[in-house]
Amino acid sequence: MAAAIEFDWDDENTKHLAAHKVTPAEFEQMLNNDPLDLDYAAIDDEQRYRSVGPTDGGRLLSAAWMIRNGKVRAITAFPASASDSKAFLERPK
Repeated sequence: MAAAIEFDWDDENTKHLAAHKVTPAEFEQMLNNDPLDLDYAAIDDEQRYRSVGPTDGGRLLSAAWMIRNGKVRAITAFPASASDSKAFLERPK
């Protein structure tokens, strides 16, 4: 069995998600529901990722996130754009 993903939440990142009408639970669901990784960059010595995937309710989200101190930290998340949605829906299974 795979280890559970640990998440790093605080007022800063939860408020940022809320501004886009995304809950921390939806962000966690998206990362646990086999998202498509779209991009990767090293910024300020941190590895940042961009992914698109569904919540348990079927809402398709785009998200930017990083690993910090061994935990996943949300940078932002929002409803997936048309191009991100297309990339997810057309990915090889």
